[in-house]
This record gives sequence, structure tokens and C-alpha cells, in this order.
Amino acid sequence: MDSHTPGSHPTPLRPGANPRKAATAAWVGSALEYYDFFIYGTAAALVFGRVFFPGSNPATGTLLALATFGVGYLARPLGALVLGHIGDRYGRKKVMVATVLLMGIATLGVGVLPSYESIGIAAPIILVLLRLCQGFSAGGEQAGANSMTLEHAPDDRRAFFTSFTLSGTQGGQILATAVFLPVAMLPEEALLSWGWRIPFFLSAFVVVAAFVIRRSLDETPVFEEEVASTEPQRLPVTELLSEHRPAVVRVMLAAMIASVSTIFTVYALSYAVNTVGLERTPMLWVGVLANVVALFALPFFGALSDRIGRKPVFLFGSIGCAILMFGYLWSISSGNYVLIFVFGIVMFGFVHSATGGVWPSFYGEMFPARVRLTGTALGTQIGFAIAGFAPTIAGAIAGAEVGAWLPVAIVTAVFCTINVVIVATSKETFRTPTDELGLRTRTTDSARAASV
Repeated sequence: MDSHTPGSHPTPLRPGANPRKAATAAWVGSALEYYDFFIYGTAAALVFGRVFFPGSNPATGTLLALATFGVGYLARPLGALVLGHIGDRYGRKKVMVATVLLMGIATLGVGVLPSYESIGIAAPIILVLLRLCQGFSAGGEQAGANSMTLEHAPDDRRAFFTSFTLSGTQGGQILATAVFLPVAMLPEEALLSWGWRIPFFLSAFVVVAAFVIRRSLDETPVFEEEVASTEPQRLPVTELLSEHRPAVVRVMLAAMIASVSTIFTVYALSYAVNTVGLERTPMLWVGVLANVVALFALPFFGALSDRIGRKPVFLFGSIGCAILMFGYLWSISSGNYVLIFVFGIVMFGFVHSATGGVWPSFYGEMFPARVRLTGTALGTQIGFAIAGFAPTIAGAIAGAEVGAWLPVAIVTAVFCTINVVIVATSKETFRTPTDELGLRTRTTDSARAASV
């Protein structure tokens, strides 16, 4: 990881700052955390409808299973409030350790959960509760990792270093899908009885590794300077909502771009396998290859936004996804595997990475250090909560008809359009010194938010 743009004069690091270590810890921890999160989404699309909702017809069972995926997003705003409070008052490191422990315990719980046939209605109820725990943990994960990395980074490389949090998320998705590939090839009876549990059991290794890595992190110099100079807010959310509410609203609306990810990861997989009747294995490989491309595209777009600005890169990604989703879903409906791979990899692997490479820095740069973790977490997780139900909304709109993909593409384009409007009317932040971030936004943000 280069610490500065080639040919430029690097910004001096603060005493105690270690951007490479922070970015590495964020990448590994985020990958491990989201391995847990994504194996649930894959299982919800392929298995849970028959394991936990067997009394329903196949289409209804799948819809209910996708709804449990969305339920996890309901707990994200609460997790954002609680974990954001801890991070802004007591430190970023505590949040990053807590999130991986909670996520790992909840995921192991899903792995050992008896089926509906064994314990009846208690099975889907407990499944929902465990999913809520996963969502609570995820509510503070990315905001904690992003705040940690942003505050360790030099001023002129914030997007590059924070992009590794999202790159880690893609790494977790690759790992989750790769683990499911051999599992998905099991005979149907073995898959439904014990095979699907294997990825969840493997999260035990995830918990241990993530805990060890994140325990070795140092607190950010920016947070320590803030604590040394002023008394921490007793309730950071009070200052956040009284002085930075327009920025929270902006982040919330912009974060609905995550619907592209949930539609691609969950709905499109379920639509391809359960509605169109395509094979599970090649559809899982689309996700693997797209995320491999994203591993490299995310830091590329982060570095690019450090050169030319956050807004042009972000807008390219949002507009591109709105257009390419039509091609991806159409190619699935036609059963053309070549086009499925082309559209899937270009859209999710490359173009969508333009948004993921920028937002970890762009959203955090809207807030000062005193409320950065709470503001980023709350804004993103409310937006993500809406995006989390995009697969359920899509499934309800499309139904079980092979040719009903068009309304889903239109809904996704609407989410992308909201993001375009918000990003286009936001303040550019890539040249603002870290110490000045969020300090001059109250008046300008209020005027802009009123116009939006």
C-alpha cells in the first residue's frame, strides 16, 4: 500500500499514526466480519426457505427467507447508535473488537439452530433473533473501521486507505461464496440436512482471528487528540442531531446505493436459481469473480478520488449501476451465461466499486471527530436498512414470473438516482484537512438539505 500518490509530496503523518496497519486491520477484520454476514445471505437465497419455512409453497418460502435477511438491517440503526456512542466516547478500537465477537457468536448460533421439523415455530423465531444480533453488530462495523482508518491516514490519501474497509467486505464475500461452492454441489438431501451448516461452523476460526488482529490496533491519534483537548460528549448523538443533522440525512439517503449490492447478492441469485432455473454453481461464480475484480478496483477508485475528487468518481459508479442492472437482470432472464458473467463482473466488480471506493471517506468527511463514528454509523445504517429490504421488495414485485425482472431493475435505478442527487449537491471534501472536516458544514448543509 503506497502512502502517497506517485510524483506528489506526501502529507506528513501525525505522531502515532500508522495508516498501513490500520488499513490492514480494517481489511482483515471487515473480511472476517462480512464472511459471517454474507454466508447468511447465500443460505437465505438457496436453503432457508426449505429448512425453516417448509410449510409454505416454494415461492413464499423463499420470500420469507429473504425477509429474514432484511430483518438484520432493522437492527443496524440501533447498533449504529449504541456502538457509535461507544466509539465516539470511549474509542474506535473497542467498537472494532466488540463487533467481530458479537457477529461470530450469532453466526455460530445459526449454524447449530435446529430446523423447523425439529422444534417447530421456535426455529424461524430464533433465526430472526440471531439475524438481529448480526445486524446490530454490522451497525458499527464499517463505521468503526472507516473512522479508524480515516483518522490514521494522511490528509491526501484518506480515500485510498479507507477503501480497504470495503475491499475487505468484498474479500469476505469471496470467502463466503467460495465456501458455499462445494457445499452447493452436495446432493439435495445432504445440503438441506447438514451441508449448509458447514460455513457457519467455520466462523469459529473467523472470530478468533479477527479478535487477535483487532486487539493489536492502536487508538487513532485524532481521537486521542480530541480526548486530550476537550471533554468527550456524554451523549454524542445529542451533538450530532443538533448540529449535524443535515449531514446525517445526506449520508442516509446516499447510502441507499447499497441496494445495488443486496439486489445483486441476494435477489438476483434467488431469481436465477429459484425462478429461472439456472444452476447454482455458475451463479455463485459470478459473485466470486466480480468480487475478485472489486478487490483491485476499490483502492483504484479510492486513489482516483484523492486526485480528482469524491463526487465525479461516486457519480460515475451510481449512474453506471443504474444502467447496467437492466442488462444483468435481463441476461439472467434469458439464461445466457456469457452475458450474465459479463454484465455481473462489469457492473458489480468494476462500476459499483467506484461507489464503494469513495463512500467510506466521503461520508466520514462530513463529520468532525467528536461525532464521526456515530454520524457515519447512524446515517449509513438507516440507508442500509432500507437497502436491506430491496431483495424482499424486488421479490414481491417480480413474483415467480421469469419475465418480471424489469420492475426490479427500475426500483434499483430509483435508489441509484436518489444517490446521484444527494452526491451531486454535497460539498466536495477531498482537499479539506482532516482537522477541519465537518467544522464548516452546519450552514451550508442546512441550506443544501432544504433544497433536497
